[in-house]
Amino acid sequence: MKELAKEFIGKDCIIYTVTEGQVMGKVAQVGESAVLLERDDGSREAVNLDLVVRLREHPVGKNGKKKSAIFD
Repeated sequence: MKELAKEFIGKDCIIYTVTEGQVMGKVAQVGESAVLLERDDGSREAVNLDLVVRLREHPVGKNGKKKSAIFD
């Protein structure tokens, strides 16, 4: 998962976890066992890679803005 997560560095992503549901932000760093996310408000959060179920780039609409409603 670490090698795959490195491909998302610098992109706005949605990370689905076992415990919290989903976490959104820009992937800043990928370490040995965690991903560092930067949120839109400037805060940072580390997510344990052992708890990550799915990692995807945040979808955008036709005008290039992030979609507000995501149905999966």
